[in-house]
Amino acid sequence: MPAARIDVHAHYFGGVVDRWFRTFGHTMTGGYRLGGWTVEGALAFMARHDIATQILSFPRALGTGSRAPDGPVAFARRLNEEYAALVADHPGRFGAFAAVPLTTPDAALAEIEYALDVLRLDGVLLTSNTDGRYFGDSSLEPVLAELAWRGTPVFVHPEDAPHIERLGLGRPSSVVEFPLDTTRNITNAIYQGVFRRHPGLRLILAHCGGALPTLGWRIAEHTEMGRGVDDADIGPPHVAEVLRALYYETALAAGPHSLLPALQVTSHRHVLFGTDFPAAREVTIARALANWESLGALDDGERAAVERSNALELFPRLALQRHSGGL
Repeated sequence: MPAARIDVHAHYFGGVVDRWFRTFGHTMTGGYRLGGWTVEGALAFMARHDIATQILSFPRALGTGSRAPDGPVAFARRLNEEYAALVADHPGRFGAFAAVPLTTPDAALAEIEYALDVLRLDGVLLTSNTDGRYFGDSSLEPVLAELAWRGTPVFVHPEDAPHIERLGLGRPSSVVEFPLDTTRNITNAIYQGVFRRHPGLRLILAHCGGALPTLGWRIAEHTEMGRGVDDADIGPPHVAEVLRALYYETALAAGPHSLLPALQVTSHRHVLFGTDFPAAREVTIARALANWESLGALDDGERAAVERSNALELFPRLALQRHSGGL
């Protein structure tokens, strides 16, 4: 049988990204040694794990504090054009979440327009915070409004929290701080009324949303127990509605401790397949896939939806290629 899975959490570390690594070192704060990405290596990995398509992304914030070569705006443009060339050269095998420079709203909106309308990339990547700014910060409002209006799939990837040098206790951020920053970001967005103002947002949360599904009931109840002075007037039903409408992907989170809470706050129709290749080691990915394949919480049809058909519904270009025989 042809490969079936669509991997929505796969990273691109070639081209201009490799230049970043060579300039600032290959070790990222997550603790993994990166670099050396090739098309051939990615395709070989995909073949080993029944993956038809990877939707690529670069998982770092591009704000004013970014060390991107030539600055965040130029870096994002080069990266997005490399994505477009890669997709064109390998139709059906790769897609991409556009990089967005969050230096100013105008810069971000200009790159979103170019990446989506000219390059025809599949979505946008935003990090859990950018220079310490979380969803709900007024500077991000124009970007979220534009993405909600477009209905663009937005992959929310974790980033180091402010003060990570103390919060991380000397360990890689990927142990607990990355999933906790996703949780912090979406909780803030809910409490700040982001989803009321922008109901069209289609957010895909890395790693099954971190601790968000597990803490969902607690977050909901605290809308009545005690919110911040500037928080929106929301209640538990709104929190439940938001959690149900979010998308959750399975990279490093396909075991019962992570996936089952996500299935409690939403349905299998809002769960997507992911691997975190190549940031995660292949042996770790293989163990995660073994967890996924042995999980008894889903029937065969539901499992197929997570691995493939949910993504086809979310990404029109991939669905079109399927109908034309290219995927």
